[in-house]
Amino acid sequence: MYIWFFFCIIGVIAIIPLHFLSVEHLKLQEKYGKEKGIKRGEIYGLISGWFFFIFWMGLWFSPQSRFTVPILQNVSVIIPIINFSIPVFHLIICTPFLALGAWLGIKGVQETTLKVAETHRPEKIITGGVYSAVRHPQYFGGLLAHVGISFLLSAIYSLFFTPLMILLVYLISWKEEKELVREFGKEYEDYKKKVPMLLPKIRK
Repeated sequence: MYIWFFFCIIGVIAIIPLHFLSVEHLKLQEKYGKEKGIKRGEIYGLISGWFFFIFWMGLWFSPQSRFTVPILQNVSVIIPIINFSIPVFHLIICTPFLALGAWLGIKGVQETTLKVAETHRPEKIITGGVYSAVRHPQYFGGLLAHVGISFLLSAIYSLFFTPLMILLVYLISWKEEKELVREFGKEYEDYKKKVPMLLPKIRK
C-alpha cells in the first residue's frame, strides 16, 4: 500500500543533487564553455524542477492512511466524480493554505518569468513584489500548499513528512543562494540582509 509513497520520498531526495548541479552556472560554463554550460544548466534545471514537483505531488496522492481531526468530523463534502469525502473542518483548514500558497507561486513566477522558474537561471535580482517579503516565495508557497493539500486529502503520511520537506526546501534554497552570491556578489548579499529566506517577517 505504501510503496508509491516511499518511492516518491526517494525520488524527491534523489533529484536534489541534479538540482544542485543545475544552479552551478559558473562552474558549468567554465567546464563546457559559456553556450554549452548555459544549455546544460537549463536542461538540468528543467529535469530536476519538474521531477521534484512530480515526486512532491506523489506524496499527496499516493495511497496512505487517512486521518480526521475530531472537529465537525461527521460533516463532510462529497465529490461525486471521484467518490471522495472531505471533512468540512479539513476544508476550512486547507483553504487559506492553498489560496496563499497558490498566490505566492503564481506571483513568484510572474515576477521572474516562467523560464527562470523552470531553469533556475536568473539574469537579474528581483527585489520587488512578493520578493520584497520573502526571498523564495515559490518554495514558501509550495510548503503552504503541501500542508493544505495534505489536509484536503486527509493524507497523514504526507502531513508527517512536512518537517523533512521543509528541510529539503531549505537545502535547495541555501544552495541556490550560494550560487547567486557567486554570480551577483554584493547585490545579492545586500538583498539577503533585508529580506528573510522562507518565512516573511510580520511588519508593523
